[in-house]
Amino acid sequence: MTPLRGLATALALCATAVAGCGLGPGKDQGEVQLTVTRDYGRHILLEKSDSIRESDDVLRVLDRNAEISTRYGGGFVQSIDGLAGGQGGGRSSDWFFYVNGIESPIGSAQYDPGGGDRIWWDYRDWTAAMRVPAVVGSWPEPFVHGFQGQRWPTHVDCRAAAAICHEVTSRLADAGVTPSASAPGAVVVEVGTWNSIRGMGDAGLLAAGPDRSGVFARFVGGGRRPLLELENERGEAAGSIGKGGGLVAALRTGEGPPTWVVTGTDVRGVAAAAGLLGPALRNHYAVASQPGSGAIGVPVP
Repeated sequence: MTPLRGLATALALCATAVAGCGLGPGKDQGEVQLTVTRDYGRHILLEKSDSIRESDDVLRVLDRNAEISTRYGGGFVQSIDGLAGGQGGGRSSDWFFYVNGIESPIGSAQYDPGGGDRIWWDYRDWTAAMRVPAVVGSWPEPFVHGFQGQRWPTHVDCRAAAAICHEVTSRLADAGVTPSASAPGAVVVEVGTWNSIRGMGDAGLLAAGPDRSGVFARFVGGGRRPLLELENERGEAAGSIGKGGGLVAALRTGEGPPTWVVTGTDVRGVAAAAGLLGPALRNHYAVASQPGSGAIGVPVP
């Protein structure tokens, strides 16, 4: 056997018995939080922590904790624990995944998670909104660990009473996040009534429907106090809130950090929205509030 053929044989053996050749799965990277839900987070199917190694990707983490099937050469998850994507009645449903509250632009087999990441798989009807680029349900992400290994600074753009903005920064601080002065590449948190933030970058998308904003809620009507219209997963109006209506949502139009909005129909609504920052956001795409009702997951049933 020639030296080259001997080397090729040894490498082939290593491919089938990696541990025996000293190439193991790599160093321990810490733990990730894995969540599996359906219907825009309304029903939790699985929640657990999992230790990851250097060789792990998002698909491997899922496969280790659930029964899955794939298609398109393994690059697309077709089913999790028997729940499969498909079409029916003119509607389409499939599995989508988020890392730290951001919909991944690459496949799960290409995304390498890091310690502390929150991986969220959700089975949803996407007919009304093919893309929902960012969600709030992985709080306190993406403020803590960022996305794809890039950590972003956080900037709170205060357009409300100082006490409300203090509430927002305090809740970020409780999560270990210290907001900074405005800087390129920051996650911007717009805080203020809808009338005060509607012209601020991506926030204006909340005047459109979910097919453009990815948020199943919109502000309608002009004047001093608009209405906050909530929609179901079909993109149909399911009720509106006037006085005291609040909303926490995330928007993302490009490849950079998302914009979060803590807003409302009036000052009372903004204060209520600020009070939602915390566990009330978990596993929701967006969260609204109205006086006497507390947190309302959006889209609504």
